[in-house]
Amino acid sequence: MTSLALMALAVTVAGLVQGAIGVGFALIVAPLAAVMRPDMVPGSILILMLPLNAFVAWRERDHFDLSSAGWITLGRFAGTFAGLRILLLVSTPMLDVVVGVTTIVAAAVTKMAPRFAPNRTAYIGAGLITGITETATGIGGPPLALVYQHHPAPALRATIALCFLLGEVFSIALLVVEGRLDMAQAADALLLVPALVLGLFASGWAHRRLDPARLRDALLLFAVLSGLLLIVQAATG
Repeated sequence: MTSLALMALAVTVAGLVQGAIGVGFALIVAPLAAVMRPDMVPGSILILMLPLNAFVAWRERDHFDLSSAGWITLGRFAGTFAGLRILLLVSTPMLDVVVGVTTIVAAAVTKMAPRFAPNRTAYIGAGLITGITETATGIGGPPLALVYQHHPAPALRATIALCFLLGEVFSIALLVVEGRLDMAQAADALLLVPALVLGLFASGWAHRRLDPARLRDALLLFAVLSGLLLIVQAATG
C-alpha cells in the first residue's frame, strides 16, 4: 500500500507537469517505479501515458503541427524496433548513462545557441531517439522537448502529445508481441488512472499561466534533470 500511495502521488504530480508543459511524466514516474516497482517499467508507464497524451492532444487539438508530427512519427516508428532490441540485449544502466550524458550536453548547447527552426532531419532524428529511449526505458521526452522549445506553447503541447500517443501505441503493441508487457502491468496502470485524472484536472489551471520564456526554460530544465536522473539511476542500480 505504501508503494502504491507513493506511485499515485508521483502520477498526480507528473500528470500536472506534463499537462502544463507538454513533457515530464516519465521523468517523474519512471525513476520512482524503477526503485519501488521495477516490474512497471516500461509497460505500465506507457499504458498510463495513453490517456494522458490523448487528453492533452484533444484539449489542444486546434494547434497541431501535423507536418512535423508526421516526420517525428516516422522516426519514432523506426526507433521503436531499435529500442526493443536494446531492451533485450543491452543493460539498462549502460543505456541510461549514454542517454543521460547526451541529453545534458544537448540541453546546454541549446541554451547557448541562437533561436533555430528545426528541419525535417531534426524531426526525424528526435523521433528516432525518442522511440529508442521510450521503448527501452520509458523516458522519451528530452529529444522532443529540445526540438520543440521555440514553438508556441499550445502547438508544443498539442504536437508532442500527438507524437507521444502514436508512438506509445507502437511501443505497447511491440512489447505485447514480444511478451514484455502482460495483464499484471496493465492492472497496475489502471489502479493509478484516478491519480492521473487528478493531475490532469490541475494541469488545466496551470497551463494557461505559462509564458513562452518560462516554458522554454522549463523544457531545458526538464531535459537536464532527466539526464541527471538517468545517470544517477544507472550508478545506483
